[in-house]
Amino acid sequence: MWVLPLVGYAGVLFGFGFLTLAIASGLYYLSELVEEHTVFAKKLLSRLIYSIIGLQVLLAVVDAFPISLSFLSIGSHIIYAGNLRHFPIVKLTDPVFLLSCVLVILNHFLWFRHFSTPPVPSPSRNTFANRYDYNDIPSFTEIASFFGICIWLVPFAMFVSLSAGENVLPSMGSEYATGDSVRSSGPTDSPGVNKDRPGKRSAKGLVKAVIDGAVIWIGESGEALGLRRGDKRRF
Repeated sequence: MWVLPLVGYAGVLFGFGFLTLAIASGLYYLSELVEEHTVFAKKLLSRLIYSIIGLQVLLAVVDAFPISLSFLSIGSHIIYAGNLRHFPIVKLTDPVFLLSCVLVILNHFLWFRHFSTPPVPSPSRNTFANRYDYNDIPSFTEIASFFGICIWLVPFAMFVSLSAGENVLPSMGSEYATGDSVRSSGPTDSPGVNKDRPGKRSAKGLVKAVIDGAVIWIGESGEALGLRRGDKRRF
């Protein structure tokens, strides 16, 4: 068969493309929800962090997870909570934000190495103990769930929720993001300004900034390659 394998490859490519668009659309929608309900989102993130810290303690005490790695994960979530000080605004050069990014990668690497090399039962143990140890090795579903909830959930939620400081105009609520303070006396018609609350600009989430930037880059690349015509109304 020659044609059917090609159809299979095309189906995989289309499926991957549609899945990517679906994920991007969902993240975009979540980012807009957070912009509209920042107070609730901050409370939810705080409780989520405390819940995962409690879960890490239970895993260390009950399931005998490594103490050092458990302390690292608990400390990492405490650092993540530091990003909520000026929620939803974050400085991309803030040491707490940069340290959080490093801790996400470090946690993933160390826990992945831990689960990829499970302890080998001692030969001196009896047959029943060896059987118990082998059966007690976590399954792929359990490991994936641990990574999804205890390692990736909070960083992913913050990536969706936080807004880059470069996307916020100076106002009474954005001195942290810009480093300046601006007096605002009335409404403004500047692009991106929230007209319902004069003098303030609705923060743009990191996810929206990334997706918008990708869309603009794809459009400009298409124009450069001659795949699409530029908008003549732009000036």
